[in-house]
Amino acid sequence: MRKSAGLCAGLLFLLSGVGVMAAQDTSMAPPKVLVIQREFLKPGKAGMVHEKSESAFINAMTAAKWPTHYLAMTSMSGRSRALLLFGYGSFEDWEKDNHAMEKNATLSAAIERAEVADGELQTEYNQSVWTYDPEFSLRAHDVVHDRYFELSQYHIKPGHRAEWMELMKIYRDGYQKASTLANWAVFESYYGEDNGGLYLAVSAMKSLAEDDQTMGDDKKFSDAVGAETMKKVRELTAACMESSQTNLFEFSPKMSYSADEWIKADPFWKPKAEAAAKKPANP
Repeated sequence: MRKSAGLCAGLLFLLSGVGVMAAQDTSMAPPKVLVIQREFLKPGKAGMVHEKSESAFINAMTAAKWPTHYLAMTSMSGRSRALLLFGYGSFEDWEKDNHAMEKNATLSAAIERAEVADGELQTEYNQSVWTYDPEFSLRAHDVVHDRYFELSQYHIKPGHRAEWMELMKIYRDGYQKASTLANWAVFESYYGEDNGGLYLAVSAMKSLAEDDQTMGDDKKFSDAVGAETMKKVRELTAACMESSQTNLFEFSPKMSYSADEWIKADPFWKPKAEAAAKKPANP
């Protein structure tokens, strides 16, 4: 993974799979293990300023021909932040990636220099580790042609996992009938600042027009499952839900370390070259 201190410093604390060192799987389908790095930015340090800083990481990994790729995205709601998503086929693959980077002195040194510069733009940094739950996911797919993620985080009350599982099944089955656009990949927090009863539902969108098209899906869902099931939904939600929050993120090809397969599938992942500065006209 990118942060060279990741494994050494311990497991510290939103889909899409990225390259795995062992298998070199460069699909963008949900991975079994998802590592999310969050960079909270100082005012005025997002946009091109942050993109320029992030390019140092991409240049270092490109020079090393590093096989582990990652997806970057920026917040469109909530606090100003960037998320970097790394996918692995297993925890062992994650470990191998970390150890291999430690052994590559040139790459490790370049990453450390980039971290120092990038850290000047941040107010906070943290990392979380999640595991994929295919049973309660709906139409989770390769997101190479998507442009946005809607990340919904749910904190479940201690001792109420059974109610949560029942609630997820109702939503999965109901939305499968009610909406053709509804999709999400469910991840459960495995390591992090607050990994007890924390779940993440990642929904992909090709454009924000899909938000407009799905605004009536709640009513369609209610009609599909019926009044009795909706009563059950309310009871289960009250019993198991501590809190929930949903935010919108936009993919950033300029801050992503994109695999050749992504670029081949969709040119969006190849950042456009900066326009050459125009020469001043002769006086």
